[in-house]
Amino acid sequence: MSVRELVVLGTASQVPTRRRNHNGYLLRWDGQGLLFDPGEGTQRQMLRAGVAAHDIDRLCVTHFHGDHALGLAGVIQRINLDRVPHQVTAHYPASGQHFYERLAHATAYRETVAVATVPVAGDGLVTLAETPAYTLAAHRLSHPVEAYGYRLTEPDGRTMLPDLLAAHGIAGPDVGRLQREGELRGVRAEDVSRVRRGQRFAFVMDTRLCAGVAVLAEGCDLLVIESTFLDADEAMAADFGHLTAGQAGAAARDAGVRHLVLTHFSQRYDDPAAFGREARAAGFTGTLTVAADLTRVPLPRRA
Repeated sequence: MSVRELVVLGTASQVPTRRRNHNGYLLRWDGQGLLFDPGEGTQRQMLRAGVAAHDIDRLCVTHFHGDHALGLAGVIQRINLDRVPHQVTAHYPASGQHFYERLAHATAYRETVAVATVPVAGDGLVTLAETPAYTLAAHRLSHPVEAYGYRLTEPDGRTMLPDLLAAHGIAGPDVGRLQREGELRGVRAEDVSRVRRGQRFAFVMDTRLCAGVAVLAEGCDLLVIESTFLDADEAMAADFGHLTAGQAGAAARDAGVRHLVLTHFSQRYDDPAAFGREARAAGFTGTLTVAADLTRVPLPRRA
């Protein structure tokens, strides 16, 4: 049975707190695992969440600030220690190549796994990988250091309609044959089905409001987005290259997001619920999660 869920490993910004670890987010997608922004302490959070190195197929780093990347060294070493048998690929801003190399070889260890690297560069929506299950792309964001957000898109499929199948006398194994071959006895698959829109996921971390936020979030079933500040500190958010909860909520509203996950909270605030209230006040009416460490968020059922 396929599993699609987000496992939240950490939700703090800049520094960990007593209740929040540095960043870390694992997206499970039909047997594949994409680990986003592994901050310090990610290995321990993985243990607490029941996540193993074998669950990781891709490492996706938005930018090379410590709270988003310091855990990369330990995770890569754990991948090697556990001798992960499948290909693991790392994505990160190409401008931070020297940071990646330092982290990947921060200390001595026995390299048993060759982690492939596909860095991100350029403007617009940049395709990084195309698999049967999804296309992974990235878009530049606006932060004091170069940063990219990520978007995963499932190919569209088709849902077979029983009434139309029956009207054309197609039943049993012939349904599968029609799906595989696209035509059977003069009946086309599109004659007895409707388009099933592929699911969409986006991961948007440290950024001001910019075109990239809108592009990445557009039509997402699940959007994970930073909301470092509350709206009263909007000027500070802009200065440091971050979003407020209200800005994140408005971006999700405008993009037609179905499930919004707010995260990356400044330690200056004591009431996590305030982030949710401000996202709602901005007009977001979909499903809303104010993330806590070790939260598990399933992708919503297909619309």
